[in-house]
Amino acid sequence: MLKNKIVSADEAVAIIRDRDTICTSGFVGVGTPDELLIALAKRYRETRHPSDLTLMFAAAPGDSRERGLNRLDQDGLLKRVIGGHWALVPRLGELALKNRIEAYNLPLGCISHLYRNIAARGPGTISKVGLRTFVDPRLEGGRLNAATTEDLVELIDIGGEEWLRYRSFPIHVALLRGTTADPSGNITMEREALTLDNLAMAMAAKNSRGFVVVQVERIAAAHSLNPREVQIPGILVDCVVVAEPENHVQTYGTGYSHAFSGRQRVPMDRVEPLALDERKVIARRCAFELPPGGVINLGIGMPESVAAVATEEHMLQYLTLTAEPGIIGGMPQGGLNFGTALNPDAVIHQNQQFDFYDGGGLDLACLGMAQADAAGNVNVSRFGNRLAGAGGFINISQSAKKLVFAGTFTCGGLKLAIEDGALHILREGTSKKFIRQVEQVTFSGDYAAETGQPVYYVTERCVLQRTPAGVELIEVAPGIDIERDILAHMEFAPLIRDVRAMDGRIFRDGPMGLLHALLGRSLADRLSYDAARNTLFVNFEGFEVRTVEDVDLVRREVERVCQAAGKPVALVANYDGFHLDPMVGDAYFSMIAYLEKRYYASASRYTTSAFMRLKLGEALADRHVAPHIFETQVEAQRFADMAWRPGETAAAAVGLVH
Repeated sequence: MLKNKIVSADEAVAIIRDRDTICTSGFVGVGTPDELLIALAKRYRETRHPSDLTLMFAAAPGDSRERGLNRLDQDGLLKRVIGGHWALVPRLGELALKNRIEAYNLPLGCISHLYRNIAARGPGTISKVGLRTFVDPRLEGGRLNAATTEDLVELIDIGGEEWLRYRSFPIHVALLRGTTADPSGNITMEREALTLDNLAMAMAAKNSRGFVVVQVERIAAAHSLNPREVQIPGILVDCVVVAEPENHVQTYGTGYSHAFSGRQRVPMDRVEPLALDERKVIARRCAFELPPGGVINLGIGMPESVAAVATEEHMLQYLTLTAEPGIIGGMPQGGLNFGTALNPDAVIHQNQQFDFYDGGGLDLACLGMAQADAAGNVNVSRFGNRLAGAGGFINISQSAKKLVFAGTFTCGGLKLAIEDGALHILREGTSKKFIRQVEQVTFSGDYAAETGQPVYYVTERCVLQRTPAGVELIEVAPGIDIERDILAHMEFAPLIRDVRAMDGRIFRDGPMGLLHALLGRSLADRLSYDAARNTLFVNFEGFEVRTVEDVDLVRREVERVCQAAGKPVALVANYDGFHLDPMVGDAYFSMIAYLEKRYYASASRYTTSAFMRLKLGEALADRHVAPHIFETQVEAQRFADMAWRPGETAAAAVGLVH
């Protein structure tokens, strides 16, 4: 028999008991169950129950004012809060900073994964994410104040490697949100911009012998919902609450948009270009790192502008931009619409997105930067009495193949002018961002150096890089004096060796021609010979070989550089985004075999594409050429560096044989 699960909000929150652990969905204002949160706050205000709750959330369901979890800031309602991102729930943050609650900040992705682990009754989430950051129990263990003493994160050893275990615990009530429900509690989400972790949270609560309450817009007749559209099956749902329209907006920035729910695609030529200011300058320089054909994450704040620059430069069709709550493709949005996207290719569950991120699926991440120090550490999570939280920052920054931090060089009253292609500092910011030691380690520069992760720090006036030797100044904007405008406003001295000028196009109005710069580079520009290391670097990223003439061009250019070197060289070639027409495949691979036997002391190639690695490997092996094909530049470069280690093959030295 069908059970009618539709109740009022007051009836739904009446099932919450003192000392329960509750979790709530929401990413900023997307999917935040405000109707339920209002009812919970009202019940406590009137009855002082339920009290001493433990609250768990991943991505700051709030608007930085009064909506979302900010409604639960009453003394005694909450005893413990475990959150991923705190910036948009400042009322809860104030409780944490004043020691009025126990408080933890754990990586957003690890909380997402923890829901699944709780559902499966597992031992907790085991991950490398968080090592060497403030989440590591050797530092702060994710604890935010003196009132917080219990360890929720444990350092463990598996096979001689360090891992973190995020402890699991029962969830008694899940407060979720969808679009349509039937009387049996089946939930669809057709008007929601994101699906988030709703299914995993419902399973976690149900398998903890708890309750699941879902806020919706409307009720459908029994058996009328398309089973393919049901995101939370009725077997997991105990109560359904129909929300008032004002408590069920699609995002806190937009009441409802068909574009956010995937019901409409919008013309991208109507997106207005950004004004030429420090934000656009930084976004433009970051855009030069965009990998054609690559998968990218753009963080909140300054990095959001990179999407607008890519759109202006007609680059979006050559990139896949993503956002951590599950957006794949399209143009991610900012502000209170952050987490949504225009014209996405797909929207998946948040925990699945972090499976992809944590496993190294991102070719590039561009993230914000509040503080950086001499070790290359970055802090975005806590500054004195301000609690922002890490959100997905730790998962993303630690796992991306290449990392760009973006932010102004100083802050607090900074005023700039961009005239005649040069940058002028009219008023310097009152606060330095490049300091001796960050207040909290949200990203570890040393850990990145140990793993070989390329890391850049992009500002409006210069670019720095974390090298094995430390933080190095590598680029300076036109009009900027290194001593006066850079070193005088840093608390540490960066390495200064070979400083070059930032690209002048960044500082002029109008499109930069970035599409041509990244895709249309001449082959000669793609070859670089390092005499000190006797290494030839070939960048085939985005390069196309369609004709026999293209094959011959590659041969001639490589021969030219190798003949100039005068001795066999070590080749390192980037094949990311490379396209080879099948009609000239045989000619191309025969040409590679010719070059390898004639000019190379060793050769390593890399690409993130498993298909391209397989194709290259088979074609080279067929021509009796050792197919040393790697996934990352670090592995390929390590092979080249070790190619002539006495008594040891390079493949054995790096532990990789392809």
